[in-house]
Amino acid sequence: MHVKKGDKVMVISGKDKGKTGIILAAYPKQSRVLVEGVNVVKKHAKPSQVNPQGGIINQEAPIHVSNVMPIDPKSGQPTRVGFKEENGKKVRVAKKSGEVLDK
Repeated sequence: MHVKKGDKVMVISGKDKGKTGIILAAYPKQSRVLVEGVNVVKKHAKPSQVNPQGGIINQEAPIHVSNVMPIDPKSGQPTRVGFKEENGKKVRVAKKSGEVLDK
């Protein structure tokens, strides 16, 4: 996948188009990512030890990885991702500025 947990991304399509957030979790086998504040759904929860009240809670649902683009650290714009080798390591590079995305 072109994005990882902790990346700052922008949603490029769907009902939350234009929103930005940080990836909370990545699910590579399903090609989905969980982005904070994006694709918020209402979930009906039964009363439990953790949530004794129960009721309706809002939580993020995963979205397809093709609907997000990483944000270029230099310009703040969404960018495509390239790969290059630095010091024997494969690193992700922003196509717009050439800036390395991996910390």
